[in-house]
Amino acid sequence: MANSALLQADLDGALPLVARGKVRDLYKVNDGTLLFVTTDRISAFDVVMANAIPNKGAILTFMTVHWFEVLSAAIPGLQTHFLTLDIPPQIPDHLRDQYRYRSMQVRKLEVFKIEGIVRGYITGSAWSSYQKNGTVCGIKIQPGLQESEAFPDGPIYTPSTKAELGEHDENIHPDNAKEIVGVKYAKRIEELALSLYKHAASYARERGIIIADTKFEFGLDKETDEVVLVDEVLTPDSSRFWPANLYKVGQSQPSFDKQHLRDWLVGQGLKGKEGVTMPSDLAGKTGDMYREAFEKLTGRIWEEAIAEKIWHS
Repeated sequence: MANSALLQADLDGALPLVARGKVRDLYKVNDGTLLFVTTDRISAFDVVMANAIPNKGAILTFMTVHWFEVLSAAIPGLQTHFLTLDIPPQIPDHLRDQYRYRSMQVRKLEVFKIEGIVRGYITGSAWSSYQKNGTVCGIKIQPGLQESEAFPDGPIYTPSTKAELGEHDENIHPDNAKEIVGVKYAKRIEELALSLYKHAASYARERGIIIADTKFEFGLDKETDEVVLVDEVLTPDSSRFWPANLYKVGQSQPSFDKQHLRDWLVGQGLKGKEGVTMPSDLAGKTGDMYREAFEKLTGRIWEEAIAEKIWHS
């Protein structure tokens, strides 16, 4: 693969653009199908950086598809929006190689307006909230926990609103999710999010990674009334990954995710600022962490994984 970074997809008008997110650009393939193009953009604190990380989009796409396979095998009846990694025939020949590794076709669904966040360990904003008032997203947590400690009663579900691009997601109590998506779907989403996390956490721990917390997104198949797992799944963009061999309660943890970027932004007084350019060494380090996480979780060297994927498109 080329090492140049893709900041924004441009399909030369081959498909109509539906939306641009923080990382993904969405195109309409047909009435029931979307093309998800995962760029190399990276965001922190809901702000997209001015520069990007080469190959990040491909790593996230491959990791997401890997998790779809793992979780579908672990949870009978699990529905995902994933269809294929094949490039749609409408994409012109001169662009196919550029988009082949970072694109997937998915079912077009109505996406629920909440994000299903599951926390297995107390860290980040959860730790900050707990220190102030002993709660996490309005949920009372037993006293005496240390930073990075596992929640004693198991993982907790702390949804957030799903903000528009440029806006900030807001953590909410699970009861508030019922007001947004309805009681029936709120219950299904909570149960599914916790089940997905538990299976993924066990799988990752066996491979040397602790999933401290993660974010799931879900859609609705209106024909079957099923809740469907959508978007990216259990990537360093949507999760906190910690090396299990370095885990130590009572302190912040080294990570395989974009925590390095968050820490740098805070240290430089740039948290939430627009137009920030990452130093090249930080971008390189973050990219290395993403690649290492992929290789640990899948058991495959990145270059070998790319070579194994031969798509007839």
